Amino acid sequence: MNARDYLTHLLPKTLAFKLVWWGLKQPVMPIILTYSITAACQSKCKTCNIGIKWLEDPSRSHTDLTLEEIERVFANIGPVYLFNISGGEPFLRRDIAEIVRLACQYLRPRIIHIPTNALMPRKIQERARQCLEVIQAHDPRIQFSIKPSIDGVGEIHDEVRGVKGNFERLKQTIGLLKELEEEYPNFHLELGTVISNFNKVHLSGIEDYVHSLGVQSYRNEIAEQRAEFFNIGEDITPDAETYAALIEEFSAKIRRNMKKKRRLARLTESMRLVYYELVVKILRENRQIIPCLGGISNVHINHDGEVWPCCVLGYDKPMGSLRAFDYDFRSLWRSHQAASVRKYIKQGNCACPLANQWYSNILASPKYMTKTVVNLLKYG
Repeated sequence: MNARDYLTHLLPKTLAFKLVWWGLKQPVMPIILTYSITAACQSKCKTCNIGIKWLEDPSRSHTDLTLEEIERVFANIGPVYLFNISGGEPFLRRDIAEIVRLACQYLRPRIIHIPTNALMPRKIQERARQCLEVIQAHDPRIQFSIKPSIDGVGEIHDEVRGVKGNFERLKQTIGLLKELEEEYPNFHLELGTVISNFNKVHLSGIEDYVHSLGVQSYRNEIAEQRAEFFNIGEDITPDAETYAALIEEFSAKIRRNMKKKRRLARLTESMRLVYYELVVKILRENRQIIPCLGGISNVHINHDGEVWPCCVLGYDKPMGSLRAFDYDFRSLWRSHQAASVRKYIKQGNCACPLANQWYSNILASPKYMTKTVVNLLKYG
C-alpha cells in the first residue's frame, strides 16, 4: 500500500464499509479476497490440522473448485485490492498460474500474495515464475509476494511443522525465490512466523536468522484456534502477557531498523507496529478493540466454494456456498445468511487478532491510521 492507493482507492472504500457496518448501506464488494485454492497440504503442523486431515483423506481435495468454476466466481466479484492465495499448500495446485491469470483478468488486484510451507523448492520456484510471467503479460505493476513459513531455526522448525527436513527445504526455497527477486522488480520475498506455545522462546533467534539472510520483510502472527485449522480447543496460543513481552522486543527491533528498509517496507512496518499493539489489547481484554469489518471489507472463499467472513469463524459461521448460488457471489454476499453472520460479528460475539482482517480494520480507523502515520514519521 502507498499513500496514493490509500487516498484514491482504499479510503473511499473504507468509508463505504463503515456505512455498511452501521446499516446505512447495502454490502459493497470487499477489497481483500482470500481464496484457499486447495485442501491439500503435506505439512503436519502442531498449530494446524489441515495437512493431517488431507493426509488422512486425500479425497478432500477432489472438492476443490475447478478452473471453470473459479472463472465464473471471479467474473462475478469484480476488482479487489489484495488477492491472497491460501490453502492447504497453494503450490500443490499445478494450475496455480492459471488461477493467477483469472485473477488478473477479473479481479485486477494491486497485490497478489501466497504463503507456502516451502516443502517443494523447485516446484515453488517454477510455479512462481509461471505466475510472474502471467502477471508481467497482464500488468507488471501488480505486486507479487510469496511468504515461506519459518517457525524455528533448524530442528525446531521441523518439529513445529511436523516434517523432517523441512528446514533444509525452506533454505533452498528462500535461495530460489531470492533469484526471482533479482529478475522481477515486482516480486517480493517475505518470511513469516506463527508464534505459538511451541516456539515462543525462540522468536528472537528466528528474527535474527531472517535478518542474516537479507530478507527485508518479516512478519509474525499469533497462533489461533480457528475452525479452518480444525484446532479448536488445542493449547497453542501464548497468554497475553507472554505475547506482550515477546512483541515489545520484536517491535523495538522494527523501530531501530525501519530507516534501513525500502519505502514500501517502511510503510508496512509502521502499520505492523499498530497491529501488534492491537493484538496485545485483544488478548488481554477479549473483545474487538475497534469495530471488526469481517464479512464486509474482507471475504474468504474455501477450497470447495463455501464463503466465510474470515477463516477464524470459517465452518462455524459460513455465509453460503457458491455452488448452491450458481457461482453468483453478489447474490450470496447480499443474502439473508450473510447478513446474519455480519450481525453476529457486529454484536461483538467474536474477538480474534486475525492479521488479514485487522489490517483492514486499522485502515478504517482514523485513530489507528493516525498512529500508523506517526510511526512512519518517527521511525521511518
